[in-house]
Amino acid sequence: MNTKAYNENKQLLLDKRYLQMARIWAQNSYCIRRQVGALLVKDKMIISDGYNGTPSGFENECEDGDTTKPYVLHAEANAITKVAKSANSSDGATLYVTAAPCIECAKLIIQAGIIRVVYSESYRSDDGKRLLEKAGIDLIYLPD
Repeated sequence: MNTKAYNENKQLLLDKRYLQMARIWAQNSYCIRRQVGALLVKDKMIISDGYNGTPSGFENECEDGDTTKPYVLHAEANAITKVAKSANSSDGATLYVTAAPCIECAKLIIQAGIIRVVYSESYRSDDGKRLLEKAGIDLIYLPD
């Protein structure tokens, strides 16, 4: 096997493992309708994590009947804001997330300097994916 193919296979294996970890992390969410997990990885180190849920100090109920409460944070937003409070930088990082980003999270991803997004499920709108592609961010779909 040549070096390029070996490195690509190794990266694919890492991508699958980090996505698997994001799926496990999603189980921390109290949301009933959908649980989403995210990991931010830089230089093969997890620098942040997140899952969808209410802001710190709020009740752990994401839905009001069949409607998601408007202040519920997406997993990507939680991971990005968490790294902002740390000594780490997301510049040049990869975001592993169980669902494709929405348009609002795509904006945060761009501004955070994240260069790759690996996801395993579609989101109801492709607006976020289109924006990330327009920004030149590598978008990798790895279904379960």
